Formats: sequence, C-alpha cells, structure tokens
Amino acid sequence: MITEIGIVAGDIWHFLDQHGEATLTELGKGVDKSRDNLLMSLGWLAREGHVVLQRAGNDYKISLRKDA
Repeated sequence: MITEIGIVAGDIWHFLDQHGEATLTELGKGVDKSRDNLLMSLGWLAREGHVVLQRAGNDYKISLRKDA
C-alpha cells in the first residue's frame, strides 16, 4: 500500500507541476485514482511540506510549495 501511495503522490506532483494550482475536485478528475488513494497521497505530500492546501468554499485549492 505504501508503494501505491507513493506512486499516486508522484502522479499528483506531476499534475500540479503541469497545471499549477488545482482544486481537490479538479485533482480528482485529473489524477484518475480512487478518492481514498488520492487523499492518502495528498496527505503524504502535505506532511512532507511539498504542497500547500487552502480552503476554498466547499473545496480545497492545492499547489506545489514554491520554496521547497
């Protein structure tokens, strides 16, 4: 499971690198993985300080941390 989370984290990283900021909804559509895997991988990236999460109404905006 850890390997799969790492792979999906890489997919998220590449999506954000190509598209810039995205909402969680957009990320879910762009990274065609299960919501559970997407959230676990996003949590991993956030914990490691690689992404910035901001509340946006009923969604979240996600972007790569520029100063990492």
